[in-house]
Amino acid sequence: MKGQILKIFKRKKGIVSGEALSSELGISRVSIWKHIRKLQGFGYNIIATTTGYRLIGSIDALFPWEFPDRESKIHFFPKVTSTMDIAGELARKGCPHFTVVIAGCQKKGRGRLKRIWHSSEGGLYFTIVLRPQIPPVLSLRLNFAASLVLAQLLRQMFCINAMVKWPNDILVNGGKISGMLSEIEAEADMVSFINIGLGINVNNNPTPKEPTATSLRSILGKKISRKQLLSKFLDEFETCINNTVFDDIIPEWKKYTTTLNRRVKVVTSHDTSEGLAIDVDENGALILKLADGSIKKVVYGDCFHI
Repeated sequence: MKGQILKIFKRKKGIVSGEALSSELGISRVSIWKHIRKLQGFGYNIIATTTGYRLIGSIDALFPWEFPDRESKIHFFPKVTSTMDIAGELARKGCPHFTVVIAGCQKKGRGRLKRIWHSSEGGLYFTIVLRPQIPPVLSLRLNFAASLVLAQLLRQMFCINAMVKWPNDILVNGGKISGMLSEIEAEADMVSFINIGLGINVNNNPTPKEPTATSLRSILGKKISRKQLLSKFLDEFETCINNTVFDDIIPEWKKYTTTLNRRVKVVTSHDTSEGLAIDVDENGALILKLADGSIKKVVYGDCFHI
């Protein structure tokens, strides 16, 4: 109902009487007033006049009703431990494909290898629950699809040189602007669900805790609409996974990578390897040429450019 009220405000672009809202939405004027009060509490600048209500401007809100075509699958929380935790619970309870969990900030955001992802106000933090009908061996290609779509979108929207670093970080001029984490559960030989969590530095300042990181606001010198960025990403990513041939994802991803043909150090939960990154195979594993000339394949880990 709050979304419907906001739609009417945006459509009529002026003062709208409580009677008109009540008539169009089929609820009492008292109910209208209660919804207005709630929206005001959420930060919407709605002015009450003697003849009705008026919405002044807009806010960069991530509430479900701000994504009208996806509202039933959007779960927003001002503050959580981790969107991955909530998405995992929802996935195990049977939530639908492409459910999205969004947080204003995270108290215990997670990165790869149990590292902390600092998640202060102003950033964009969300996890998407996917239920693809694929075997687990193909699951990493969805991660690469997500980072590919995000890099392309950042280039299109903001004219910045967004590049992908293996496995799924996004860099701009060497500074990390986004990281990704995924979790998978499978039954027999098919995926049950894959949860892909992204943290994007938008209007926050990550550098005090992550000196090598950057943000869109820092790069562009202005605030960015997180709602617009997330809405476009969800649309582009959903189109990609619905229409792209899986075999095409890794070759396309390679066009935007800054990792290949350079020396790297890769840290996994078991060991650390240094070598020349010579390729990424069809399922996303990094192929390293070590100092002794031998070849090593790394499926998952943290990659550092040397």
